[in-house]
Amino acid sequence: MVDMALSPLHQDFIWHFGEMGSRWGMNRTVGQIYALLFLSEEPLNAETITADLGISRSNTSMGLKELQAWNLVRMRHVQGDRRDYFTTPDDLWEIVRTLVAERRKREVDPTLTKLRELEMAGPQGDAYAEARIAELREMIEMMTQFHDEMNRLETERLVQLMTMGRKLGGLLDKGPRLNPFRRAAK
Repeated sequence: MVDMALSPLHQDFIWHFGEMGSRWGMNRTVGQIYALLFLSEEPLNAETITADLGISRSNTSMGLKELQAWNLVRMRHVQGDRRDYFTTPDDLWEIVRTLVAERRKREVDPTLTKLRELEMAGPQGDAYAEARIAELREMIEMMTQFHDEMNRLETERLVQLMTMGRKLGGLLDKGPRLNPFRRAAK
């Protein structure tokens, strides 16, 4: 439960992130801790987080460790205070890039490894399944290569590219549609 000392705006945002956290593969408390830190102008220590969110100290500690494992929070030291303080990166693009990289590491890369292993095992006597696995691997490799290229761009260039997306989409709509991953009609 979010502390009533927080503004209604903070409460609503923190509550929403808690609910979304469970959809993103982390528990509600971790999402709430992240949201509290994200909105805080100053780094917060575990005691403040515990009090503001009305959660146990052990939940706070576990949540902070999980967020650190995801590279979403940073530890800071405040001169004259021995406690650890935590904050989120200021740059929203850094946060998004971190989230994408961490999800890729946890979800996409293991799937790609498995697909490659299945293909390297050789023919198994199921041509349709083998073809679908190959298609999926090719598509995921294409997406990861695209991610790698976009990740190399400076943030300003990436923003320019994204804002040009609608114009590029309009140009592509005028040409023939190619989808190498669409199954041929039977």
